[in-house]
Amino acid sequence: MESSDLFSPPAPIPSAQAATEIEALRTQLNAWSHSYYVLDAPTVPDAEYDRVFKALQALEAAHPELLTADSPTQRVGGKPLPEFASVRHAVPMLSIRTETDTEPTGAQNFDARIRKELGLLESDPPVEYVAEPKFDGLAMSLRYEMGVLVQAATRGDGEYGEDVTQNIRTLRQIPLRLHGGAPPVLEVRGEVYMRLADFDALNERQRENGDKTFVNPRNAAAGAVRQLDPGIAARRPLSFFAYGLGEVTPPEQGGPVFDTHYALLQTLKKWGFPVAAQVEIAQGATELIAYHQKIGAARDGLPYDIDGVVYKLNALALQRQLGFVSREPRWAVAHKYPAQEQLTSITAIDVQVGRTGKLTPVARLAPIFVGGVTVTNATLHNLFELRRKRVRVGDTAIVRRAGDVIPEVVGIIDKPRARYVPNFRMPRACPICGSKVVREKTEMNHRCSGGLFCPAQRKEAILHFAHRRAVEVEGLGDKLVEQLVDTGVIRTLPDLYKLGFTALSALDRMADKSAQNILDALEKSKNTTLPRFLFGLGIRHVGEATAKALARHFGKLDAVMDATPEQLLEVADVGPIVALAIRTFFDQPHNREVVEQLRACGIHWEEGEPAQQAPKPLAGQTFVLTGTFPTLSRDQAKDLLEAAGAKVAGSVSKKTSYVVAGEEAGSKLDKAQALGITVLDEAGMLALLQPVDAATD
Repeated sequence: MESSDLFSPPAPIPSAQAATEIEALRTQLNAWSHSYYVLDAPTVPDAEYDRVFKALQALEAAHPELLTADSPTQRVGGKPLPEFASVRHAVPMLSIRTETDTEPTGAQNFDARIRKELGLLESDPPVEYVAEPKFDGLAMSLRYEMGVLVQAATRGDGEYGEDVTQNIRTLRQIPLRLHGGAPPVLEVRGEVYMRLADFDALNERQRENGDKTFVNPRNAAAGAVRQLDPGIAARRPLSFFAYGLGEVTPPEQGGPVFDTHYALLQTLKKWGFPVAAQVEIAQGATELIAYHQKIGAARDGLPYDIDGVVYKLNALALQRQLGFVSREPRWAVAHKYPAQEQLTSITAIDVQVGRTGKLTPVARLAPIFVGGVTVTNATLHNLFELRRKRVRVGDTAIVRRAGDVIPEVVGIIDKPRARYVPNFRMPRACPICGSKVVREKTEMNHRCSGGLFCPAQRKEAILHFAHRRAVEVEGLGDKLVEQLVDTGVIRTLPDLYKLGFTALSALDRMADKSAQNILDALEKSKNTTLPRFLFGLGIRHVGEATAKALARHFGKLDAVMDATPEQLLEVADVGPIVALAIRTFFDQPHNREVVEQLRACGIHWEEGEPAQQAPKPLAGQTFVLTGTFPTLSRDQAKDLLEAAGAKVAGSVSKKTSYVVAGEEAGSKLDKAQALGITVLDEAGMLALLQPVDAATD
């Protein structure tokens, strides 16, 4: 059954028809639960699951004679995977009732129910609650005996979970031994989650490697915790928040005494557990509403996903008085926010060209309200990601938007298509400038090759050209380039050198002196060197070292522009990928035209005959620079080493040949010493360079 065939809370219907619909809903929910909890591969958004779950609850409430113990409404959710040992929870890990009404009435309804069940009158004082964020992660139970972590288990079905102790031991936020004062037996309940920045970085690495990406941070965290190889789990960036207790030594046997849930959380912090900073005490419905609104306003700025807030009675005696009903405590509720994942249809797939020339397929969507805004476009990242998710026009897609993150299609609802829909194909020519679209065999992304000409890449091309290590136009930064391009003052890179005083001084926050300084800097930049000019063109894979090698080898720009791939391969530091990138760049007529216009604007350098290739004594050696040197800047030292054939890397590894350390050298020096790598000072480095002609550009 498809989600579009499922029901909102129904009107009264005959028992036989209700039995059929109830069975269909249970089957669908069980399938979704299996994908979500067991396979860590959700197939529908949480909002869709919640909607169908509520529909089943309503049907069962209308027909109590059809309620059975195996209904999804009577259990917590997942079941243990067979690969992990099963753990029986001494205290069941129950889920919390969800209030899906995202308006203030959600808090008012909870407070009214609590007051009624406690037998309070309107004249009685407000009830005291603890309010905290509802994390979107994987529930975890940590068991400590005599202060030492002995077991970590997932929630599973609430009664039995999975033993994931070895994986959880790799999570640095979880203490392996507790600080003083812990009872003989202590089970801490909390949430394993993944921070948004870590999630985005992980998915980017997955895409670069051609591996499967994760649907959301919760899916990524669950997948990491349930790895059979703890080494893989250790490489996944997980975090943890504690929010409650399971089994604990009773007070009469030396266990802790707590009067309130808030005091319990503060004690967990003292024992070494991270607790969310947003936990607050709230008096009555008014303060619960204020908390819900405050956290909702801050939600987009939080470093992790939340899908609501949780309200709990603060007094533990009152919690015990109210107890539990079915699968959930009476004394707590989760108050949701608008869902960050929703279903909608894909109406078209277009391509956007980014600042660096990367082509990104973008799904055009039937408008959908998700994450607090109406979304009509969502990224598909690259062609391989699109194909892996089997996305085609007309599909029903799961769209996710969290905070300020660009909305993305995380999957589709798997169902037969009514008609044949062809696979999306990347264009062969850039949709913006018509230049050739290329993709290197080692890369996942397609790119426009018209870097100097393509309007989409205009700002990036100008900023790179003006960089201090390229042609260097002092004072030409991001904000000024934004203004120049957005106002139409410059349309191409050569337009920089046609700027006049009047156009510059008319820009926002541009005084006469500042305008003149920019014009002077542009005039000064016309006198440059061939390596700097080549680097400034922004040819893919051509960094400073490669630009210098090209200039030394060919001597003249025209020789570089006309070189065959075979001739380019003769240059030290140029391999097949770099040679292809250079050839592709200069094969675009637009790029060659921009180069000629820049020359016509007066940019010049000294050219000569190809240099004789002197022996490079440091060829094949890798150096790392750290600290401050007595006479050389870091850039000067790098130039000297590269001229001698060395590679200068940014981090220390087993492949590093030497580390050159100056004053205030940091962790790179420590790592070099730990790995037994030779450490030089400036004088030692210069001694290695003695046979080399150290002239630079």
